[in-house]
Amino acid sequence: MTVREVEHEITVQAPAAEVYRLLAEVENWPRIFPPTLYVDHVEQGANEERIRIWATANGEAKNWTSRRTLDPEALRITFRQEVSAPPVAAMGGAWIIEPLGADESRIRLLHDYRAIDDDPASLEWIDQAVDRNSRSELAALKTNVELAHASADLTFSFEDTVHIAGSAKDAYDFINEAHLWQERLPHVASVRLEETTPGLQSLEMDTRAKDGSTHTTKSYRVCFPHHKIAYKQVTLPALMTLHTGRWTFEETADGVAATSQHTVVLNTENITKILGPDAGVAEATEYVRTALSTNSRATLGHAKDHAEARR
Repeated sequence: MTVREVEHEITVQAPAAEVYRLLAEVENWPRIFPPTLYVDHVEQGANEERIRIWATANGEAKNWTSRRTLDPEALRITFRQEVSAPPVAAMGGAWIIEPLGADESRIRLLHDYRAIDDDPASLEWIDQAVDRNSRSELAALKTNVELAHASADLTFSFEDTVHIAGSAKDAYDFINEAHLWQERLPHVASVRLEETTPGLQSLEMDTRAKDGSTHTTKSYRVCFPHHKIAYKQVTLPALMTLHTGRWTFEETADGVAATSQHTVVLNTENITKILGPDAGVAEATEYVRTALSTNSRATLGHAKDHAEARR
């Protein structure tokens, strides 16, 4: 049985403890790994956990489950795929973060793997895939960890909640059935929804702004009937470098609380271009928050009408 072990590394301008935290807290992954759409916990213990990862590979969305062991003292995270995809028979490895100075660290990414039936051609294919993916992942990680560290003050989250005297299923269905939004939502000019894998959607739509202009956005959505839809926007408006969000539906004593949550990182390069020479982070935050909140509240309002009409 041939087990291959390889290592890749990169140096980043961020403190080691901060790099470890960004990797350890999986809710950060859509920020620091461009292909990652959403991650959630299947099981969580003190230092052991199982996580499900949804990510795009070659333009297609896929998901898998990994086990992780967290060692905050050693700044080490060990991972092992539970079910590997052919031709991989088994795959695991570790992230090791080493401080090089107060604001500099080395990230080492270790992999060990073997091919089904020890097939040499398969092993070579995996060698190339791991090498290519590790290099691009570490390069993206460097960019995005440094960005996340530097842009902590440019990142904000907020939510809007609407109470609905109806069922969570009907409210969820309204958000899930985005292919009908063109007829159902006045601010949506056109929609293209694809769902090749159940619960995994790509949603492209043209949205009308108050001034009559339209802009196109594309998101990937991960759907959990009938309580949550999480998404990551992959074509972004000029004022954002990141936009993730989720719709949640919680049963209450008298109906359902439907919430739209957004996390945004501002793109400072475009603030004065779009909002004028005197605008800064505060104005951009207000502008983006108002625009997102207006659309979310409008959508939730229509979901409320839809669900209450079906009582």
